Amino acid sequence: MNATPATPATPSEETETSTTEADTNLAAVSEVEAGIRDFVRNDIAYLRRPAAGAPNTDAKLEPGTEATVNNVNSLIQRVAGTSLAEIENLVTELESLRDLLHAEGQRVQREISGYAQLSQAAMKSTRMIADNVAQWKRTAENLRND
Repeated sequence: MNATPATPATPSEETETSTTEADTNLAAVSEVEAGIRDFVRNDIAYLRRPAAGAPNTDAKLEPGTEATVNNVNSLIQRVAGTSLAEIENLVTELESLRDLLHAEGQRVQREISGYAQLSQAAMKSTRMIADNVAQWKRTAENLRND
């Protein structure tokens, strides 16, 4: 048997793979949309059925159909209204969180600045003490040597 080494995918193969994935995703989305349409049709099918023995000769909508349209519009408005209200609440919450994070960031910066100043003061004090101790040692050594 001849074994061929694995070669990296060419750009056309990569494009084909991504196109196949996109087609698969598009097919899944189309399937879900079709399921939703079927559900809505089945859910309101009883409202669209004409009354027994009443042929539809009017060009305008029947009262039952008009009621169905109004019901669907009302349903869409309720769903959209609820979604929009939730989105607006989320945006408001995110804005308040952004403000909180901004304020906390400024507070942390102030705290870090305060600690940096305190650290510098402590270093200066330590240097002064070390210098004084060294000076005292020299003075003590000079007194002993005299």
